[in-house]
Amino acid sequence: MPGQPPATKEEFKKNYQQRIRKESINGVYIPKDVPDAFVQLNELIDEDSKQKFRKVHEDTAVTKLHFSLGRWIIRNWGFYEGSRLSHYLRTNLDIYHPEDMARFLIITYHRNLNRKPLNVKELVEKIHQKQEQERRQLLEEGTIIHEETRKRDNNGGR
Repeated sequence: MPGQPPATKEEFKKNYQQRIRKESINGVYIPKDVPDAFVQLNELIDEDSKQKFRKVHEDTAVTKLHFSLGRWIIRNWGFYEGSRLSHYLRTNLDIYHPEDMARFLIITYHRNLNRKPLNVKELVEKIHQKQEQERRQLLEEGTIIHEETRKRDNNGGR
């Protein structure tokens, strides 16, 4: 049934392999790489919006646009279900989470518009450091939901 999530991991993998080969999904062109994404964003975003975006600091830009442009990118460019762009970001840049993919594209697009070096390697490293910091914080601040102790019998567990 169209629109239904895959029932199994195998079905998800099959769908993923099909999606990463498609030039468009649900009528939306999927960029093949980062430069192609910039071309598409330049076509999608009007000049006035680009000027406003260009003028703000990149941290402000990514924060302000996370729930608008970021969500649009994630949804329309198929980052959760897989697309050729998400696959490119996974395999070539080692970026796996859709939120990180969108953040990466917004930051690099902002740098591109401002004619600044993209510094892809450093940006990817920063994303990985942030993920590791969040992982450690979850481990340190996590709540134990359930804890069990095993009883040993007097025969040493036999």
